[in-house]
Amino acid sequence: MDIHEYQAKQLLSKYGVPVPLGDIAFKAHEAENVAKWLDEELMVVKAQIHAGGRGKAGGVKVVRSVDEAVDAADKMFNMTLVTHQTGPKGRPVHRVYIEAGVPYDRELYFSILNDRETAGITIIASTEGGMDIEEVAEKSPDKILKIRLAPAQELHQHHARSLSYDLGLKGKTARAAQKAILNCFRAFDELDASLLEINPLVVTKAGDIMALDCKMSFDDNALFRHRDITELRDDDEIDPLELEAARHDLNYVKLPGSIGLMVNGAGLSMATMDILKYYGGAAANFMDVAGAATPERVAAAFKLVYSDPDVKGILLNIFGGMMRCNSIAEGLVNAARDVGLKKPLVVRLEGTNVELGREILEKSGLPIQPCASMDEAAKKIVEAVKKVA
Repeated sequence: MDIHEYQAKQLLSKYGVPVPLGDIAFKAHEAENVAKWLDEELMVVKAQIHAGGRGKAGGVKVVRSVDEAVDAADKMFNMTLVTHQTGPKGRPVHRVYIEAGVPYDRELYFSILNDRETAGITIIASTEGGMDIEEVAEKSPDKILKIRLAPAQELHQHHARSLSYDLGLKGKTARAAQKAILNCFRAFDELDASLLEINPLVVTKAGDIMALDCKMSFDDNALFRHRDITELRDDDEIDPLELEAARHDLNYVKLPGSIGLMVNGAGLSMATMDILKYYGGAAANFMDVAGAATPERVAAAFKLVYSDPDVKGILLNIFGGMMRCNSIAEGLVNAARDVGLKKPLVVRLEGTNVELGREILEKSGLPIQPCASMDEAAKKIVEAVKKVA
């Protein structure tokens, strides 16, 4: 689960990480109240969306008066920001964050993330703050500093000390950085975060350390331990189809392709996407109909995939173990009748009660194309979608 910048800063502040003074606004008059409350000669107005690259898209403005702050906020409320992370449709702005401007001498980069390679935690830092870290890694890999921790290993004082010196910090600035690094790790660990990224982490004119921007993501599987974090979710930032899937306990992720998928098991889902790609197709979603699915749950999953306007055809690829093929077929037929099936639908069933499942599909009278193998099913749906296009 992702949260907004201002929410991440509020969490870090509780852990003793210095952040600029600021507050959120949902309307122009609220922005005016915040700006008057800050009463600073320099302020920054930031659009709050779950995507990077806001500044280049006009979502970050430096202002020098209350009137300028209100004008900038008012314009942002009517914007749809398109960045390299939003896709071409962009994200509408529903809230803005106004904070005190901070004069600084240096910009640094700092992040903590779960490392799939080591199954532990990796801390990444760089002297090249304010830039996309991917660009720095590509052009100046020697400027990327990493500390890899083994699974369950803690970040200690000597790690933070070494990192601060490698960043070229000295004296009270180095000590402040070490404290901030350790506090960030404590927040990451205690809150079950999967990513904590501060870019930039700045050295102020006074030699202090401050987080000017922050991004945090959390492990969905650990949210039951953090109701306060769960309450920070912004449904406006989540794809409506993903929200609907969550209500039915379905694992769904929207993708940019044109073939809707219903598959059971993450491994089979990935393999299905790969074979579609091999034959020239592209998945419009990742959909894992896991567990012992009822006909009602299968129907809900099908209707959700079918409702996506980007979906030109649907492939159902199920290996029935706990999931009985007759239950899957029953739910699929009911849902196809409800929506008035007009999009190509290819079905590959295998496993428990497969003959009964195939019989239900054949007797339905619906234009469903059954297939015996995954390879055949992938070829058929790709060909069918190309004809529609």
